Amino acid sequence: MAKYILNRRTLLAGSAALVAVPGARVSAHNLDKVSFQTDWRAQGEHGGYYLAVANGIYRKYGIDCDLRMGGPQINPSQILLGGRVDMIMSNSFEGINYVRENLPLIVIAAIFQKDPQVIISHPGVGNDTLAALKSKPILIGAASHNSFWPFLKSKFGYTDDQIRPYAFNPAPFLADKRTSQQGYLSSEPFAIRKAGVEPVVHLLADSGFPAYGETINLSRKMAGDKKDLVQRFVTATLEGWAEYMKGGEAIAAANAMIKKANPEMDDEKLSYALKVMNEFGIVRSGDALKLGIGAMTEARWQLFYETMRDAGRFPAGIDFKKAYSLDFVNKGIGA
Repeated sequence: MAKYILNRRTLLAGSAALVAVPGARVSAHNLDKVSFQTDWRAQGEHGGYYLAVANGIYRKYGIDCDLRMGGPQINPSQILLGGRVDMIMSNSFEGINYVRENLPLIVIAAIFQKDPQVIISHPGVGNDTLAALKSKPILIGAASHNSFWPFLKSKFGYTDDQIRPYAFNPAPFLADKRTSQQGYLSSEPFAIRKAGVEPVVHLLADSGFPAYGETINLSRKMAGDKKDLVQRFVTATLEGWAEYMKGGEAIAAANAMIKKANPEMDDEKLSYALKVMNEFGIVRSGDALKLGIGAMTEARWQLFYETMRDAGRFPAGIDFKKAYSLDFVNKGIGA
């Protein structure tokens, strides 16, 4: 599938009027341009960014945000490393990989306190817990072998001979009640319900999977040389997320942008994504309840690294503290 990169600058003309904010540059003629690459096609799980564009929050902080949509052929970290974008949406696995590979990139915020990765099972067949899935077939995508699968093997005793290839199509799952499959909290369970099955949804984060999701990553150089700009971008983004999570009329323009960028999205899917993000504490839970949306802590990063190291995903001896900076978050926004 061809790459699809969406430039949002032309949509900013209709944004809300500039508002005076301490420390923010508000001249319409002197906006700082920041390009941000998402990790997938536009969806409700990216809603805070789209709201910050649509409702003029980035402009309020003196930023012209070029929001670029991801897709299956786009590797955000490669694009970031190549200097083709200022910041990307990623995850905490990439943060540790940056240190492991001595790459000049860093994580500065974590929008998702819980990674939305799930395992989905059929009801009424004894697969009501993750522990019950040991030795049973699970449809797993190739990329997942190096993300959450080592955690499941370590914690629940899963083995590789349980793996069946997952082609991001629910048909094999629907055809066999004994089989479980991977999914994303706000995506596959929705589709499976539409097919007439009420799925058993196991959120890995609620069973100890400690990864952050939807992180903001950028170069160490930008984090050091443009601290004011980076802080304004992060603050605007977190305010966008705080507003998006409330729902209501305030998110209408953001959802319209999402639907225009990705015609596969509709109001029902967007409403469902927001519902489950709130219901399961994807954005607001744990440290974010006190420290604000986007929160990160050294203790959580240590838990993530040590859990995945013990699961064989990372080698011993990595200085996990080099993977992130806490300079731009934990300021109480949306707490």
